[in-house]
Amino acid sequence: QSHVICYLIYVAMESKSKRPKVVVNGKISKLIVKDVRFPTSLEAHGSDAMHKDPDYSAAYVVIKSDGIDHEGHGLTFTVGRGTEVVVCAVESLRGMVEGRDLGDIFGDFAGFWREITSESQLRWIGPEKGVIHMATAAVVNALWDLWAKIEGKPLWKLLADMTPEEILSTIDFRYLSDALTEEEALEILRESAHLRQERMKNIRSSGYPAYTTSCAWLGYSDEILTKLAREALSQGFTKFKVKVGSDIEDDVRRLSVMRREIGWTNMLMVDANQKWDVENAINYMTKLAEFRLKWIEEPTSPDDVFGHLAIKKGLSQHGIGIATGEQCQNRVMFKQFLQSGAMDYCQIDAARIGGVNEILSVILMAKKFGGKHQTKIDIV
Repeated sequence: QSHVICYLIYVAMESKSKRPKVVVNGKISKLIVKDVRFPTSLEAHGSDAMHKDPDYSAAYVVIKSDGIDHEGHGLTFTVGRGTEVVVCAVESLRGMVEGRDLGDIFGDFAGFWREITSESQLRWIGPEKGVIHMATAAVVNALWDLWAKIEGKPLWKLLADMTPEEILSTIDFRYLSDALTEEEALEILRESAHLRQERMKNIRSSGYPAYTTSCAWLGYSDEILTKLAREALSQGFTKFKVKVGSDIEDDVRRLSVMRREIGWTNMLMVDANQKWDVENAINYMTKLAEFRLKWIEEPTSPDDVFGHLAIKKGLSQHGIGIATGEQCQNRVMFKQFLQSGAMDYCQIDAARIGGVNEILSVILMAKKFGGKHQTKIDIV
């Protein structure tokens, strides 16, 4: 459901209300968190240049409430070892969640979000980054899921039906005012209000644009890559992403196989998963430019804003864009990437930054600074 947030956020309608009128009679009775793991490493599913043997996993949160039949479900994505650490972090948030009135939370979601991310002792192990923030995402997204179920809507529809003021009431603008004020955000939403019905019609008739990586994990043989590329084509995919970064000769061969299968009119991107230093990234990607690549994703450290900007400049002559954000830790990192122009494609992981609330702030900044944005959430 989080995949379609950015597609619909600009379609909200105007209202005079400052806070959403939430009538929910119930309190959170229980927060459950589970360590869920899948042995995907056995067949190299999910493998890339930095994560050669991932076991796709999750710290999976369920929120139960008194007087309401629905449960809220949320997760944060992991790759095996370390999931137990995230589970412990979720447990540490329990006292701020259980016993809370749902109407109070949804009526001032920005206030709740700030409270849970600003707990005076827990924030020391962040703040707003790393394991504690991933735990926050699982809890916050479970609350959004519960709210949507109470309203009888999918999450994207809950958001699309909100007024601009209601959307803003869920966002914490702290640390953003130098880049995006609440007044600017409100204007962005109001200016797009007239597109609401058109976008709603389009999302229902055409679906949400998507690409596939599933046919080109780094550990796959050429035979598997070929088979899965053909299957993806038959399913209607026209955009494909290939994992690269370990060996240039191997990558040239694999990209040749992919172009042979999908042709030269379909879109092709690559992802290095933070493998290279800056100069290595420029040199490596220059050697792959012949394959007409739309973007290189995560070419270097996810925290290196200036490094991404240098890579962008170094590859501009080849028409290769820069995609990143999957491992951006919070809205402040996105602010710097977007302000500097270091990213062309803004990829938001809804299970790494602090859930839907923080996603909304990033989407609004991407709109202001002109990023070609897409949301991205990795789940099994």
